[in-house]
Amino acid sequence: MKMRNLGLVVLGATGVLVACDDNPFLIRWVEDPDTVRLYALSLPEPNLVSGFDFHLRRAVRIEAPTTGDNWDIAVDRREGMLVWLPAAALGIPSEAALAVLEGETFGSAIEAPEDTARYVSDAPVPIVPGQIYAIRTRRHRGTFGTICNYYGKIEPLSTDVAAGTVRFQFDMSRICNSRDLIPPD
Repeated sequence: MKMRNLGLVVLGATGVLVACDDNPFLIRWVEDPDTVRLYALSLPEPNLVSGFDFHLRRAVRIEAPTTGDNWDIAVDRREGMLVWLPAAALGIPSEAALAVLEGETFGSAIEAPEDTARYVSDAPVPIVPGQIYAIRTRRHRGTFGTICNYYGKIEPLSTDVAAGTVRFQFDMSRICNSRDLIPPD
């Protein structure tokens, strides 16, 4: 009798899901670009935010490379220019990485590269205003318990090497391991 009731519940729930044409496991997200200002790690002033956690969409203060691994990239000055520093470039084990998206605009960049060789994880990447970059985050636990990387896009809007600052816009996919840079239809 209990199995029959369970079967009816499952059948009823399936019918509702099919009738609604809705996937309960579908993660919905909308474009939500935001703008951030980061400061070079090498600036002498304390308490400046130099790193960014793209998954949580928040700036992070990095007091030393060993401060922690709750960020994906940092900003610093190297050889007279500003650079992105993925965590592994500072010796922190991380899968966070950047890929340059040649010839793309923020609006036209719709998918992060599949080719992992295009991503830089362990070296500085020059910050070029107007250049579009794909970001792959460090590993996170996804909604359903899987281990995920998340992908997004970055566009530096302005840089000031003397002041050690970069202002950029970004947007991130909320879907585990999806390289889509715009929400699916």
